[in-house]
Amino acid sequence: MQVKLDMDDVTISLGNKGVTLKIADNEGKHVGSLRIGQATVEWRHGRIREGNGKTIKMAELIEMLDALE
Repeated sequence: MQVKLDMDDVTISLGNKGVTLKIADNEGKHVGSLRIGQATVEWRHGRIREGNGKTIKMAELIEMLDALE
């Protein structure tokens, strides 16, 4: 998987729409988009439009990640 972020000493404040990460496989083919908002995270597999993906509350995602060993 490829997720490219080139940022040094950058602070990002999320607005109403959040920030979207475009995810590609190792050959550069689009896999989906991950939108991180203030209260929710949305995964959109393929070319699904914003708002039609799978969402989870940020607090629930943090709980799930904390539970991983």
